[in-house]
Amino acid sequence: MATLLVELLTEELPPKALRTLGSSFGSGIVSSLRKQNFVSEDVRYETFATPRRLAIIINDVLGVSPEETINQKLMPKNVGFTDNGAPTEALLKKLKSLGLDESSAQKTELKSDGKMEFIYLRQKKVGVTIDDGLQIAIDLSISKLPIPKVMSYQPQDNLETVNFVRPAHRLVALLDERIVAIKTLGLNSGNRSIGHRFHSKGDITIQHANEYESTLEEAGRVMPDYNKRKAFILDQLKQKANQQDLELQNDEDLLDEVTSLVELPEVYVARFDKDFLSIPEECLVLTMKTNQKYFPLFDRNGNLAETFLLVSNMKLDDPSNIVEGNEKVIRPRLADAQFFYRSDIRTPLIDLTEKLKHVIYHNQLGSQLDRVTRLRSLSIQIANHMGADRDKVSRAAQLCKADLLSDMVGEFPELQGTMGRYYALAQGESPDVADALEQYYRPRFATDNIPNSEISAALALADKLDVIVGIFGIGLIPSGEKDPFGLRRQAIGIIRILTEYPVELDLHELINWTTEKFSKELKLSVDKSQIKIFIMDRFKGYLKDKGYSIDKIEAILATESNQLHLVQPRLVAINEFLQTDHAAALATANKRIKNILKKNNVDGSCEVEPKLFNTKEEVSLYEAIQALSPTVTKAITQRRYTDALKALSTARSEVDSFFDKVMVMSNDAAERKNRLALLNQLSILLNCVGDLSELSIATTK
Repeated sequence: MATLLVELLTEELPPKALRTLGSSFGSGIVSSLRKQNFVSEDVRYETFATPRRLAIIINDVLGVSPEETINQKLMPKNVGFTDNGAPTEALLKKLKSLGLDESSAQKTELKSDGKMEFIYLRQKKVGVTIDDGLQIAIDLSISKLPIPKVMSYQPQDNLETVNFVRPAHRLVALLDERIVAIKTLGLNSGNRSIGHRFHSKGDITIQHANEYESTLEEAGRVMPDYNKRKAFILDQLKQKANQQDLELQNDEDLLDEVTSLVELPEVYVARFDKDFLSIPEECLVLTMKTNQKYFPLFDRNGNLAETFLLVSNMKLDDPSNIVEGNEKVIRPRLADAQFFYRSDIRTPLIDLTEKLKHVIYHNQLGSQLDRVTRLRSLSIQIANHMGADRDKVSRAAQLCKADLLSDMVGEFPELQGTMGRYYALAQGESPDVADALEQYYRPRFATDNIPNSEISAALALADKLDVIVGIFGIGLIPSGEKDPFGLRRQAIGIIRILTEYPVELDLHELINWTTEKFSKELKLSVDKSQIKIFIMDRFKGYLKDKGYSIDKIEAILATESNQLHLVQPRLVAINEFLQTDHAAALATANKRIKNILKKNNVDGSCEVEPKLFNTKEEVSLYEAIQALSPTVTKAITQRRYTDALKALSTARSEVDSFFDKVMVMSNDAAERKNRLALLNQLSILLNCVGDLSELSIATTK
């Protein structure tokens, strides 16, 4: 066995896709070699990715794949052979398609699957060389790379157009020290690689596959291992920050992007004019990160410092030119941000709101001003039911989209809401209103905080509901992975606000209120039940992520699917109930009751007549229900769900006795109807917290 190296050298690869491209390139080759039996299932391998290369080293690779014996199922015996055992035309045609002659029919075997006999052809498959196997593997890997955008180009001395993420210039393929002869993207394989664009001296010959990484590091001045390079950069960033007595904030996305931009990283300290700190730090931070890929630093109180860190692709004894050059580059960027802020702050937000009538939200849903009008009405309605300050909610809704027309948000859309808050405070708006302009976007992502005030929560709910109802109303429902309007994220936001704040609102009512704010035509096209199902599907996933099993979730949602803030307390009660000795018996009995009632089409209108009882078990069960009903109802009203279930468990003996001694389906129609009515009363009581019949019996044991 030997070590295999494959390296593809290209022009600069897209940094945001580099890590994925490197991983996919390597895993694709390994997967194909596994299928061809050149490597074992648990083979060890390393992938490498730099701005100008994708590579993989695989250990314990065979030079020739092992010989195999293959049993190929051809066709049923009665199709392939005549009654006297002669091969049919169908069998001969099949053998010919496999490159075999008529004599091969006598070498086939018959095997039965228990129902009929089939014809099998037993063949030996000769092993192939790694050259042939790797050719198949690299072709397959490249064809399946997750390329964000394909380029078409013509390689040197090659008339055929090639499609790839970036022009490829060299291909290295070695099995130990031997060149593996393969071709791809118009390139023939060799053993000559390239090093750092500036620090390396000419081409680099890879003498042995095992020496790839060390040769590139020493002769090429390149760190090819993505993870090692990333760890090195992070360590240097932390060291430099500590030396400045400043702190580095975690930004995994920026770190990944910078790692994908350099082959020989070195971190340098630079500074900008302290005067720029007079504008909101979010503007400066976003400018540094987005435009220049710099790492801002903060003091111990979390305030932005005028010092920042840059990751260079050059390691110099005197980096002053690099530092000064970057300081010159960042100055006009920050000056632009300063100009935008000072210009924006002079324009009242209310004036920008009026201009929103010229900004189309969606051609079927009107302008952004139309949307503001809907949000204002809906958020006030929500505020009234929450007990929030309706005047402040109204003002926040009126101004919430104004900053979309500011120069700063035009340059940095990520600052929507953030700049609205700064401008509102500077223009004398209430701090509660200003905070709402930023917080109503929350939660923006999975781990983001939810709004922390009733004013912000009311506006946030209105905004998210308006998006979902509007987009559903015009028929643009998410399908598969496609969700261009982020409706799944909006639904999760609604769920988190209703359950984590919590806001005691009815989901069904919220959807109705939102729908009423739209035009008559859209109201008619909205399927409100479909919207609720969409949100509830997200809610089930949200609850599963919190560790609740699907049977418990379904048990609660079967009885409570509008008051989302009540669902988790009920789930906690169900969990506690399942730990009791009575849980399994009551769940089983409830399932039996539900089936009986369903089979006999029993509705809630039937009443129990005690005078028709003729067994003590009926009387005992009826009396237990009458005694428990006030206690259970009070516990439910006070949201003491665990107490309600504990009270219900005391009726186990009466329930068991009833089913042991009483025949529900009596021959007497009146008696049968009365017993079904009694079971209906019991069912209502048992399911006051959740539908116990939905609980899996295995869970209740």
